[in-house]
Amino acid sequence: MASLDTVSLSILFGAVLVLAGILSSLVALRFGAPLLLVFLILGMLAGESGVGGIRFDDVRLTYLVGSIALALILFDGGLRTRIATFRSVLAPSLVLATLGVLLTAALTAPAVTMMMGYGWTEALLVGAVVASTDAAAVLFLLRARGLRLRSRVAATLEIESGTNDPFAIFLTILLVELLLTGDQPWASVAASLAGQGLGGAAIGLVGGRLIVLALNRLALPQGLHAPFVASAALGVFGLGQALHASGFLAVYLAGLMVGNRPTRAHGTVVVFLDAVTWLAQIVMFVLLGLLALPEQLMNYAAPALVVAAVLMLFARPLAVFLCLIPFRFSWRDKLFISWVGLRGAVGIFLASIPLLVGLDHAQLYFNIAFVVVFISLLVQGWTLAPAARLLRIALPRADPAPRRVELDLPGQLEQELVGYHVQVNNPYLRRKIVPPWAKLMLVVRDEEVFTATEAGPIRQGDHVYFLAAPEKAPALDRFFVEMPPPAAPDPRLLGDFFVSGDVTLGALAEIYGIEVAVEDRGTSLAEHFAEQLGHPPEEGETLPLGAIELVAFKVADGNVRVVGLRLIDTDATPDAGDWFARLRSHIRDLLERA
Repeated sequence: MASLDTVSLSILFGAVLVLAGILSSLVALRFGAPLLLVFLILGMLAGESGVGGIRFDDVRLTYLVGSIALALILFDGGLRTRIATFRSVLAPSLVLATLGVLLTAALTAPAVTMMMGYGWTEALLVGAVVASTDAAAVLFLLRARGLRLRSRVAATLEIESGTNDPFAIFLTILLVELLLTGDQPWASVAASLAGQGLGGAAIGLVGGRLIVLALNRLALPQGLHAPFVASAALGVFGLGQALHASGFLAVYLAGLMVGNRPTRAHGTVVVFLDAVTWLAQIVMFVLLGLLALPEQLMNYAAPALVVAAVLMLFARPLAVFLCLIPFRFSWRDKLFISWVGLRGAVGIFLASIPLLVGLDHAQLYFNIAFVVVFISLLVQGWTLAPAARLLRIALPRADPAPRRVELDLPGQLEQELVGYHVQVNNPYLRRKIVPPWAKLMLVVRDEEVFTATEAGPIRQGDHVYFLAAPEKAPALDRFFVEMPPPAAPDPRLLGDFFVSGDVTLGALAEIYGIEVAVEDRGTSLAEHFAEQLGHPPEEGETLPLGAIELVAFKVADGNVRVVGLRLIDTDATPDAGDWFARLRSHIRDLLERA
């Protein structure tokens, strides 16, 4: 009977943990990464040295759960990445994901040698364990903090964090093998690295394509599409690892393939993976907390704090600045990318590899990695949004993303129904404007269903459903955010929207249905202002663009940083500020021509 009670208590503990994870998602957007640290602490408290007294030393189980969690997290990251974004920052991201990891490990190693007195190979192993940027932490924090980063910076961070884990894992395993067996020829090391990378890439691309074909051709019962995709992703990961290729790279590329192809139940898959990855992170953090021994962590706290400081303030920034020299990033961009090099569960997961193989001083690596991750998430996690505002990398977005409903239409893959709840401060209700590629089909009002014609004018409280392409559905979110009225609103601003100056004319044209010449689609708004005005822009100056007007809302260093979108209203009388700005512009043009 005692064994039955143990099983029952295990089920109860697991159910409580899952319920806590689900309920914690309600406050995740407010507290961010430190909320995950709560589960790390809970694991420590439940462990052998805590109040729970649970004896847990199963490193193999921890490694298994960590591998599954990381595979799902990387697949989810690839699923959300657009191919166009991937291509635009592929070079800098891959340099950071490979050379950046190596430099970070090498620059951290001297601190380990100085504080612990170990050899260079052991010090490099500690550096490799904590060198990679954690994809789960970065992607989660960017969403949780509600930041709209510059597109190039955001894409670089996402691609780097999603692709640097394979190299960090390879580097860690290589150093573990060196400590176990001795030196290996560098030609053999290079061949192994190339084989893992090429093998992982091939398996990921083929596996992703097969997942797409299966999703679209198999008549799966409703509700099984998302579990099928998650299971297939784990299959791709397992196949890559079994063939001694990089399963982590394979599963990321498989997600990239699936996310950029028309598939059935895309919205359902994304929502399902959101929940699964969140719960996977929680389980992984709890198990890692159970594996940690607080008294040993305290013994290594001082050297670990020094390693964390060197990593965050010296090694990572220097590696980023060196790697991004060939690419056009401002010093603010580089500094922000350096600071967002968060360490997460990946670092602790990698530190479990020496424990798994029984390496000497394995507990040392684990304890240092544990403290470094804790400090990184606590310090960098809390300061991410202030750093973005201080460096002017992003505009704070206080408006939470609206709840979007996506419904598949059987028989085709090009269109789906996208639904939203209309609230009083939605830009859609203010301006009644949606992109031309979104067609209003249904309106649900007072529990009754109407066609667009029957419903008449849209009211507060309505639920509206548009016909749109699945890949364009997220662009509709901006029309249904709940935005508080600005203190001094411009009655002609397009839903009080503001965009970064590095947004391209092509991206703006796609959303608002504006005609833009093909050769100009890659031109950024800042470049458009500079070309059209012929002089350094000033705040308040405007440029027409189809049915809207671009307003230089914020200017710095002679470049437009933030652009306001304003409706062109020929019946409205321009205010004095507009007349003055335009008159000043005309006078300057005349003087320059003279």
